[in-house]
Amino acid sequence: MFKQDNRLTKNKEFDQVFKIGRASYNQLLGLKATKNGLDCNKFGIIVSNKISKKAVVRNKIKRQIREILKQEDLVLKQGFDIAIITLPAIVGSEFLELRKA
Repeated sequence: MFKQDNRLTKNKEFDQVFKIGRASYNQLLGLKATKNGLDCNKFGIIVSNKISKKAVVRNKIKRQIREILKQEDLVLKQGFDIAIITLPAIVGSEFLELRKA
């Protein structure tokens, strides 16, 4: 779990990222990012019911993405709000596949 400082929690924060953020997509994930003017990145992970009706599957995907972000946080440029959107193809993918994405 990320510290409170490193999470997008409010709808207002997500709306700002979706309104003015730049987007990038591949087969498994979508990413929207905008500058936040802070010294740290803030992440939000979105896994909708369209991905899976089972909460167990959705939570597993979130945990895997969080772990990847923790490992790669030192490499990432700081000062961004980032929303990660999962796409339906992510359901059957392995952890290493997800990490490459």
